[in-house]
Amino acid sequence: MHVIKLKPLKEFWLRRSDAEGQLKAWYQEVEKASWKTTAELKERYPAASIINSEVAVFNICSNKYRLVVRINYSRAVVYIRWVGTHAEYDKIDVENV
Repeated sequence: MHVIKLKPLKEFWLRRSDAEGQLKAWYQEVEKASWKTTAELKERYPAASIINSEVAVFNICSNKYRLVVRINYSRAVVYIRWVGTHAEYDKIDVENV
């Protein structure tokens, strides 16, 4: 998979240094992945929330932080849409972020 917009991850871990290691590990792992379906994503990340056929939410730092992505499986592209605290996540419209 090709991850688009790494900048939001970097900006977040500069503010929340405890997330840096997990966000970097997530990025490196996703870059090596080749998911074709949401089922394949769930095999590797069973705690991820599948919002719809394109939007997934990953738990970072034991669900302290949330990472929202939009995935185009046919093009093998993952777009970083949002990253923040769990409390901030509760205030957003995850499908339209």
